[in-house]
Amino acid sequence: MTRLDLGVDLGRGLVLPNPIGVASGTFGYGFEFEQLVDIQRLGAIWTKGTTLLPRAGNPPPRVAETTGGMLNSIGLHNPGVEHVATVYAPRFAGWRVPVVVNVAGGGLEEYVAVVRRLEGVPGVAGIELNISCPNIAHGLDFGRDPAAAARVVEAVRAVTRLCLVVKLSPNVTAIAEVARAVEAAGADAISAVNTFVGMKVHLGVRRPVLPRGGTGGLSGPAIKPLALAAVAAVRAAVRVPVVGVGGISAAADALEFFVAGADAVQVGTASFADCGAALEVLEGCVAYAARHRLGRLTELRWTPPSDRVESPPTPTSVR
Repeated sequence: MTRLDLGVDLGRGLVLPNPIGVASGTFGYGFEFEQLVDIQRLGAIWTKGTTLLPRAGNPPPRVAETTGGMLNSIGLHNPGVEHVATVYAPRFAGWRVPVVVNVAGGGLEEYVAVVRRLEGVPGVAGIELNISCPNIAHGLDFGRDPAAAARVVEAVRAVTRLCLVVKLSPNVTAIAEVARAVEAAGADAISAVNTFVGMKVHLGVRRPVLPRGGTGGLSGPAIKPLALAAVAAVRAAVRVPVVGVGGISAAADALEFFVAGADAVQVGTASFADCGAALEVLEGCVAYAARHRLGRLTELRWTPPSDRVESPPTPTSVR
């Protein structure tokens, strides 16, 4: 009988017990769900975006349902890094599940200051550098330009020994170029992808539903094919681990990300409808691996063909 190894080494001592985590912005800091599901069984909790100072976020409405997805314009509502380091992190330290703090900022200096404050804080297992938030001013400035992305990663790398995972934006022309730049600058792993910029219009009042500029970040099943393509592009461009995210709501979705090249995945919008969605995805992946006698889920990985003509594969069971 093949023994399944679920562990995922993201680098610098951060080893996830399994590859199924919950995405930033969809699971708070974990406390909100602690009484509802067994969060200790998750592969990781990727927290809300955390900034240097507390942020009240954008004015309501902040979310809008769309066909096959959801738009959000939360605006990084969070208590600030000092609160996370002194109040939340001691609780993280008592958990078995690794907690990776998502860090956001309006400029290079803010990113560095937040990460420096989290360095060495017990309970903080790693950093997810969010250079791809579409819902604040300048939130995409670093994520859209490979050189700018490399600068912020280099600056943050210099002040932390924690595992540094960089979350990329899909709102770029060539995501592979950004991935190569952040890997060269010191990223230990890459999350792909954040939300797509989108808009919903209320025809009755002839204006967008969301306030401010009317746009928000689109997530949910509608973006899964786009996210899969982005993960495949990043996988082909870098050697570091890739964490796939975008429209995963069932085990089959997660398994598709492993085929595309992910080493681990995050369940996001699905947690709003079912806070136990990530655990159901985990159980489904384990059952699939047992049926197909996999030793690791990364054995599913597809290797893109070269220019030669490739014979069509023989279908296998998707159950």
